[in-house]
Amino acid sequence: MKIKWFKKFANSPLGEKIIGNVAYFYLKFVGLTTRWQSVTGVKETYETLEKYGSMIVIGWHGRTLLMPYFWNKTSNLNALVSPHRDGRIIVHILRKFGIGNIDGSTDRNSKEAAMELMRNLQQGNSIAIIPDGPRGPSMKLTMSPLFYAQKSGKPILGITYSTEGAKIVLKSWDNMLVPLPFHRGMYAITEPIFIPPEATAGELEQYRQKIETTLNELTWKLDKAMGLPYVAPGKEAKKSRYKKSD
Repeated sequence: MKIKWFKKFANSPLGEKIIGNVAYFYLKFVGLTTRWQSVTGVKETYETLEKYGSMIVIGWHGRTLLMPYFWNKTSNLNALVSPHRDGRIIVHILRKFGIGNIDGSTDRNSKEAAMELMRNLQQGNSIAIIPDGPRGPSMKLTMSPLFYAQKSGKPILGITYSTEGAKIVLKSWDNMLVPLPFHRGMYAITEPIFIPPEATAGELEQYRQKIETTLNELTWKLDKAMGLPYVAPGKEAKKSRYKKSD
């Protein structure tokens, strides 16, 4: 009975807002109490943003919780978020960090979301995409960010982090890393990668593999430094709960 009541509450607009706010304050608390041993690429990222006006931010689904922590809110950043219950909670968290949202995913509202993402880039807004979400395989890059980069001329930057003592949910499809307060941490952003407008399908695949490998190796490097176990990329996507809208 209590479980049914909580599910009903969590599915309500009020419940989503409360859960989102609690999650935000927890993550903010974790970020503030983490002894950041190394923060790499943040300053350079804002220099890139100033030079090119907007950018395409990516990161793995299992490392999303503290991804927004160092966002300085000086320009517009809108993240692609699935319009299901979990996604609506994420929207509340993002807004607290000063990040907007675009509804959609590969499962739902995909065409409309694609057009909105491109419009944002054309209007000088940065976009954030989780390229192994919402179903995986985890730590496997889709072509989506490369297409936006190729058409817009904007750079792709990958974000990852690791914290000492974090809990890795190995039973989840994305091996979600849940950071805990009062530990050491490392945060890193890759160098910007540009996709030539004339790149062929074969060249796009080479860029895709390069970006995926770079982000994975950086994640493993941080995990090793923080004493966390190796997390292997996923092999299969989890089944979708929705029929594709297209």
